Formats: sequence, structure tokens, C-alpha cells
Amino acid sequence: MTKNMKRLMILLLPLMLSFNSHAYDNQPFQEFGDYKVYFSVFNSSFIQPDIAKAYNLTRGKDRALVNIALVKKKDVGDTEGLATGLKGHSQNLMQQRRNLDFMEINEQGAVYYLAPLRFVNEEILHFTIEVKPDANRPPLTVTFSKKLYVEH
Repeated sequence: MTKNMKRLMILLLPLMLSFNSHAYDNQPFQEFGDYKVYFSVFNSSFIQPDIAKAYNLTRGKDRALVNIALVKKKDVGDTEGLATGLKGHSQNLMQQRRNLDFMEINEQGAVYYLAPLRFVNEEILHFTIEVKPDANRPPLTVTFSKKLYVEH
């Protein structure tokens, strides 16, 4: 694992576990039987410039990253992130819809997905993400909302 990958992984895991983005129960995940889908949305300035450059991520005061990870439950806790198929979109209060383009970050068995997006100050976005754990299952649909703030 490269130094940048370790730094990104150290940054993203706490963000995923700490952000309360779910509109209904303030948990940063949704459960679907044996699966949990973790999600967060955070300002891109949380990513250090050298890590952003290494992953070709654009930082900016009006740019955020949507972070998604799929884990399968075991008897003794969660596994690390699993590879999955993803598609999704955000929608603002004016019903303007933007598709999300996810990129995979795979680091020694830990798999995360990031999608960049732009926003305006105090914009409330509603997210709908379809997560496809495998070809034999229908997609798991995750929905959540987040109010985003432009950094000054």
C-alpha cells in the first residue's frame, strides 16, 4: 500500500463512520440483510492536496465528495469494503438532478467509491444510490439527504 493510499484510507474510514447524513435515523449506513452500505458526503477540502492529486480529485470550497462502501456482515463484525456496481444521482430542492460518477479506490481489500459533485452554499441535496452486491441480487437502494456549506 502506498503512503498516499494509507493516508486516504485513514481519512475516509473515520469520515464514513462519523458523518450523520441519513435523513431518518442519523446513522451513516443502511442495512439490507447481510449487507451494510456506508455513506458520507464531505467537502473536498478535507482531502490533502497531495492525496487529491494522486487520485485526480478536484478540491474546492464548492466541491464535495460522496463516499460509499459496501460491507457484508459476519458473525464477528463487518468485513472490509467489497467491490460493487454503483449508480446514483443527487437532486436539489428545485428537482434538478445530477448523475454521480463513482471512481473505485481499492486498497488491500478495502474498497471505497468516491463521486465528486459541485454545490451552492446551504444547498440541500437528496441522494439515491443503487448498490449492486452481485449479479444475482437486485440493487440495494440507499437514500439520504445532506445540507452542504461552501467554505469561506
